[in-house]
Amino acid sequence: MRVVVVPHDPAWRAAFAREAGRLRASLGTNVLDVQHIGSTAIDGIAAKPVIDIQLVVHALARLDAATTTMLDLGYEALGEYGLAGRRYFRRDRSPGVRTHQIHAYQDGHPDIARHLAFRDYMRAHPADAADYAALKVRLAAEHDGDLDRYVRGKASFVESMERRALAWAGAQGGHRLTGAR
Repeated sequence: MRVVVVPHDPAWRAAFAREAGRLRASLGTNVLDVQHIGSTAIDGIAAKPVIDIQLVVHALARLDAATTTMLDLGYEALGEYGLAGRRYFRRDRSPGVRTHQIHAYQDGHPDIARHLAFRDYMRAHPADAADYAALKVRLAAEHDGDLDRYVRGKASFVESMERRALAWAGAQGGHRLTGAR
C-alpha cells in the first residue's frame, strides 16, 4: 500500500461515527467501547485518509466468532497481525485504497490506554501535533509513499510522543472507557 498524506478533512469525524454505529449494531453486547484514534481523530493535522478505530470488547473469543459479521461489514480479518492480544481488521474501497482499520482489544489490554493517551495528548498539545503532521508529510514525500520506510521514519517520534502522552494521561488521572467519541 502506498502512503498518501492529505490535509485534515472534517468529514473524518462523521465517517467514524457512522462506522462506530455499524459496529455497535452488528457486534451487539460484546462491544464495550468504540473510539476514533490515530491522526484522523486529531483535528487540524495532515493524515493518511484512513479512519482508525479502537474497538474494546468483553471477549476476543466472541469477536473471533463474529468474523463472518466483520466480513459482511466489508472488513478483512487478519488476526493479531503482529501484536499479541489485538485483532486487526481492515477495509479497502478498492485494492490498495484503505478506508478503515480496526484495532480490537479485550477490556484491560494496555494498548487501549496507549492509543487514547496519544490521541488526547495530541489534541491537547497542538504544537506537538503540528510537528507530527509535518513529519508525516515530509516522510511521505521523501520516501515516495513507501509504507515501510514511512513507518520506520516516524517510529522514534511516535515512541517519544507515546511516552509523553502516557505520563501526561497519568497526571490527568488516566483513561476510562467513556463511550464512542
